[in-house]
Amino acid sequence: MARACGILDHLYIYTNMMNKNVKAAVLGATGYTGQEVVRLLRHHPYMTLGIATSESSAGAAVPGTGLRYVASDDVNLGETDLVFACLPHGESGTWSLRAREAGARVVDLSSDLRAGQHGAVYGVPELWRETIRGQSLVANPGCYPTGVLLSMGPLLADGLVDCTRPLIIDAASGVTGAGRGAKREYLFGEVADDYRAYAVGNVHRHVPEIGAGLARLGGGDTPEFVFTPHLLPVRRGILETMYVPVPSGATAADLVESCVAAYAGEAFVEVMVEGVPTLRDVSGRNVLSIGFAEVGGVTSPLVICVAAFDNLLKGAAGQAMQNANLMLGWNEAEGLPL
Repeated sequence: MARACGILDHLYIYTNMMNKNVKAAVLGATGYTGQEVVRLLRHHPYMTLGIATSESSAGAAVPGTGLRYVASDDVNLGETDLVFACLPHGESGTWSLRAREAGARVVDLSSDLRAGQHGAVYGVPELWRETIRGQSLVANPGCYPTGVLLSMGPLLADGLVDCTRPLIIDAASGVTGAGRGAKREYLFGEVADDYRAYAVGNVHRHVPEIGAGLARLGGGDTPEFVFTPHLLPVRRGILETMYVPVPSGATAADLVESCVAAYAGEAFVEVMVEGVPTLRDVSGRNVLSIGFAEVGGVTSPLVICVAAFDNLLKGAAGQAMQNANLMLGWNEAEGLPL
């Protein structure tokens, strides 16, 4: 359970709201997600990029800034106010804890702390905004879970999911979702003109995270689910098609109404009243777009939900910036593209 926002937290937030001059560090700044965080920081009104780490590019110029990349071991974490940890899974969490111990606020973008280790708060702002405000350590959600949880949250709350039947999730991501490391299966010649499933059989590393999130949303009354990810031959973007088991008599219009009500006034979730979204609708934007469609010719009632979003923005760096803004007491949309 997230700790309450105490007196020292409120004092920290108030101080930052007054001076609005926060020095940020990006650990792992040359990965795809790290590059996106750096780009967002260049346009943030109240944050300044002070440190950008890269083991492979140490000494090289950071594009668009007057900085040079430094190796992680050469960084003094005590010289920064906020850290975005964009390092590989298994490494990022350790650096996040070091940064917190040095006095910085931290958003960890790896999977290392998403189960709440070391008091980290799980950060999906539209669902659990009040638990994020003023926190010192936030675990940014995985890209695939972001789409599933934001789509299913209102439906579970309104009893529009038949939890006696499985939820089927077919998800497809652009190749940047696999990271920037050199791997043969992600070369252009391997990916182009192909479309393939991977981690088939509910074995993807995001499965426990999806399960934990659905359980939290449903209060224990949640459906089983089958999650199958696919690799798209595009650079960025995620499209998730969810086959939602619904109670008898429920329609796609009911699910639309549920999400419209839940996300009224939300800057970064769009609910389509008609039709379903495409990647082109969301590329380059920090937005999750959701649409629904009826399913005919089945004896057990189903509604299809399609969620589309940019894996590097709403699925990673953009959501991390939302979390950082909340941690510092600012408007959640500061520095983010709509």
